[in-house]
Amino acid sequence: MKSISNKPTLIDTHERTLHKLRVQLTDTCNFRCFYCMPVKAKFMPPGKLLGAAELVDICSGLVALGINEIRLSGGEPTLRADFEGIVTGLSNLPLLKLGVTTNGFFLEGKLVFLKNTNCQHINVSLDSLRPERFHMITRTKHFTTVQDAIIKARVMGFHVKVNVVAMRGLNTDEIFDFVNFSARYKIEVRFLELMKIGPYYASHSRLFVSAQELIEQIETREKLFVQSVNRDSTSFNFTTSSGAQIGFIASESQPFCDFCSRLRLTANGTLRACLMSEAGINLRGQAKNEYPKLLASVMAMKPTGRLPYIEQPMYQIGG
Repeated sequence: MKSISNKPTLIDTHERTLHKLRVQLTDTCNFRCFYCMPVKAKFMPPGKLLGAAELVDICSGLVALGINEIRLSGGEPTLRADFEGIVTGLSNLPLLKLGVTTNGFFLEGKLVFLKNTNCQHINVSLDSLRPERFHMITRTKHFTTVQDAIIKARVMGFHVKVNVVAMRGLNTDEIFDFVNFSARYKIEVRFLELMKIGPYYASHSRLFVSAQELIEQIETREKLFVQSVNRDSTSFNFTTSSGAQIGFIASESQPFCDFCSRLRLTANGTLRACLMSEAGINLRGQAKNEYPKLLASVMAMKPTGRLPYIEQPMYQIGG
């Protein structure tokens, strides 16, 4: 842990600056995307979840030590009855960026509230632009609700990104539909490689499609112009000749462990060093003067290279 210009900075032994925190508000979700959770998922007992005040207090302690970007995730974070209280509390912290990743179902009803907070970055998961296929992937019939919320958020001036998990034989025939969607609505679309996480690991090889393959497919119709990104960005981005903004998160084929800047806080208070490892330390009830030592221990758990897979399902980790 180092200090630069009197501002604390979290730098691990491999010279990675850790300044981003993914905060899981809950593991529950009203969708059942097959690659994330089973239909009959087992959720954390409500009493084990961090309360709003606890969560904000822990985040405050981490921000004091160098965290400057926070993104809320789930499960589905907007299912928390105290979602607005949590966002309000986090908005009072000195952050460079506050965002939320959501399935979009309740998003439209939260937009007016969010517009008056510092939470101006919204990522929405949307794996198909075809209603019946969306229903098959999510096991819900709410495509129009989600699409309308995405467009309204963009119109209201939020920084909106659409996340698409690319899956061979399921939605790869929609790549140009998403490119056209981006160009039409001026919304960035990011294509994510399917990760080796959870119970569908056995199906990974059948469904996996690499970012490079998608890029080559898009280049048959579009010219791609490279966009500059931060060194620790999880995506590499392009604009297209048609005006689309697209990105690729190649977690499997081009892992970014060397530059990873993230820590993760689970819904029950465990600070984890990596998405692909269950190793971590629970911060619940810990005194703030213990945080530097605890953080140092968690940072030491951070892998230097890509771990092959994790059996724990995504919804239990935080998306």
